[in-house]
Amino acid sequence: MKVLRTLAFLLVTASLVLAACAPAATEAPVEATEAATEAPTEVATEAPAGLTCAEPIKVGLITDASGALAIYGAHILRSFMLGMEYATGAAGSAGDKFDFTQTQENVFKLDDCEIQVFVRDDASTPDNTATVARELIDVNGVNILVGTVSSGATATLQGIALESGIPLIVGPAAANAITGENFNEYTFRVSRNNYQDAMNECIALTQQYKTFVQIAPDYAFGQGSAAAFRDACTLEGGEFVADDIFAPLDTTDFTPYMEQIADSGAEAYIVTWAGGGFVSLMQAAADQGVTESMALGATFIDNVLMPTFFANAVGTTAGILYHYSAPNNAANDFLKEQDKARYGVMPDLFDADGMNAAILVVEAIKATNGDVSGEALKTAMEGMEFEGPKGTIFIRPEDHVAIQDMFILKLVNVTDPDANFYEYVDTSRPEPPCLLPEALKDRCGDLSYGNLSGQ
Repeated sequence: MKVLRTLAFLLVTASLVLAACAPAATEAPVEATEAATEAPTEVATEAPAGLTCAEPIKVGLITDASGALAIYGAHILRSFMLGMEYATGAAGSAGDKFDFTQTQENVFKLDDCEIQVFVRDDASTPDNTATVARELIDVNGVNILVGTVSSGATATLQGIALESGIPLIVGPAAANAITGENFNEYTFRVSRNNYQDAMNECIALTQQYKTFVQIAPDYAFGQGSAAAFRDACTLEGGEFVADDIFAPLDTTDFTPYMEQIADSGAEAYIVTWAGGGFVSLMQAAADQGVTESMALGATFIDNVLMPTFFANAVGTTAGILYHYSAPNNAANDFLKEQDKARYGVMPDLFDADGMNAAILVVEAIKATNGDVSGEALKTAMEGMEFEGPKGTIFIRPEDHVAIQDMFILKLVNVTDPDANFYEYVDTSRPEPPCLLPEALKDRCGDLSYGNLSGQ
């Protein structure tokens, strides 16, 4: 089909539509020739001598283990624990493999300081998110929250964290609003946002096509993504020839939406979607002749679904927020080795987010010398820089956006048993605009405000 012959890069499954429009690296990373073999204590950053805590520090990890986005929650569950091990220098009390089916805690030691991690499943439902968050705060007494997959559920979590004066580290939810209109001083992200996705993708997409139409789910993630793509692709010389199309996230019949796309006359249609509805969307596109008349802009997605959706697209180049084959650093080597050894898989799309969240937790505790008051932690995390699987992560002090590397790769196969599907092409490091509400605009300083042009 034409969609798979001319596939131009962009889809978005769960928090997806991937990005890059910032200055790119000029050389491909040198891939490690052998797996890391050293114990975690050899690769982790050492804790300050004498760090002690009067009481255990408690971290609440909320993610989707049973809902519509559980495929992505699995990435966070394993990688957060590995990140804690990497950052503290030793495995937690659960040992080599954490049992995610149990409501248990996993205890790590940072020098003489004990860190307890409590895991809760919110099934990507805001009501569940609120329930488990309040349990973690009121019953377990957590000092830091981490989560979650759904951008809508994350908005709920933000409000609860603010009310309680507890820092929230967001990953992998990507909606612009998290560090935009919903910003508060207790919210920090390690995940990218919609703009970083769009900036990474549009530079490649506009090299192939000039006219676009797009469809996205009608909630915060989809709305933010559509706005970012329109801005980023237009800045790169593209033109949107029809209004953005929004459909409810639970849509099963995409026929009327595909009719609008077919009538637009665009060269390519950009799809932002999260969850299982993408299959129905693509079927409707085929039924309405969209796949024969225009190209699909689709970013590379998670390892599990790549063979299903990109089997006939070998040879195409697109953006991706993370693939284990792209970065070359100690943290990524550790993640690759341990994911394979303990869970039988290579790191997937959001494994870097989970590990980065854990590293940020530990780095903040070290920076405050064990002071886990909300004021101390948020002061330490604002402007923090640390090394993770994607390379250097910088928590932008103006709006707490996580500035990070994004990748452009060429698909060379979809059959490798370790999901080694790509050749490296380029790295970008997008600097998205500051999207804080008008009342907080002064925080943005010299950053572009509202959109990439700042106009």
